Amino acid sequence: MTTSRQDVSLGMPQLPATPYPAEVRARLDADAKEVLARYPGSRSALLPLLHLVQSEEGYVSRTGMAFCAETLDLTTAEVTAVATFYSMYRRRAGGDYQVGVCTNTLCAVMGGDAIFDTLKEHLGVGNNETTDDGKVTLEHIECNAACDFAPVVMVNWEFFDNQTPQSATQLVDDLIAGRTVEPTRGAPICSYKETARILAGFPDERPGAVEATGGAGPASLVGLKLAKGEALQKARVVSPRAGQPQGAQPHEPSPSEHLSSHDAPQQTSASDPEHPAGPAAEEGE
Repeated sequence: MTTSRQDVSLGMPQLPATPYPAEVRARLDADAKEVLARYPGSRSALLPLLHLVQSEEGYVSRTGMAFCAETLDLTTAEVTAVATFYSMYRRRAGGDYQVGVCTNTLCAVMGGDAIFDTLKEHLGVGNNETTDDGKVTLEHIECNAACDFAPVVMVNWEFFDNQTPQSATQLVDDLIAGRTVEPTRGAPICSYKETARILAGFPDERPGAVEATGGAGPASLVGLKLAKGEALQKARVVSPRAGQPQGAQPHEPSPSEHLSSHDAPQQTSASDPEHPAGPAAEEGE
């Protein structure tokens, strides 16, 4: 039996990565020297260096990976293995604003899926796609680590809490129009390239940016407060159902008793009107 030539892919080796222009290379060399000085071992500087080259092009290109490999005396395979492992590093050009919608379980049921679907339709893009004007790249994120503020949207890693399809639509419209956008927590929004440079370890020199901080919500901090022996206002401990005293009537907590929106059954988020809360139907009904 003979094998058809069209079934065989010979492939072609990639040409060497195009080097940076001389003035860009000189600037990156100076910045890389500053980054390397922070670490006793040069290999430890790989993550910030990847952020540095990402701040230059908006993504980690083959040129950027070759620069990191040469600077740290690594192989390009070693650098590629790291750059492709972490989702914080883009492998292709994207928008000025990376808009990530959490679609993990809690955010999804609180309205994250509805937000993501709305933004895809509104922007005319799919997951990990960029609008034609190069402003917004949309992606779904598995977890933003902010469950007590669900549903959460992030823009260039800054938090926008308790979102709805309407508020998220206004958010991306403001970004595209160039209007000032303030996150719920954290520093004011800057471009993706500027964010990458900050993540590389260089100071954010915008007025008031350093002072604008954000942290976990009250529900996330309850365990820490209890461990420190601090008194909690309106705190209550929810016992397992199996451990309730026999004959005890179920407690109906008031909204003011809830430590978060998730420690007791409540109506589904208003951001997901197509799935209102209610008793589950029997199977087959």
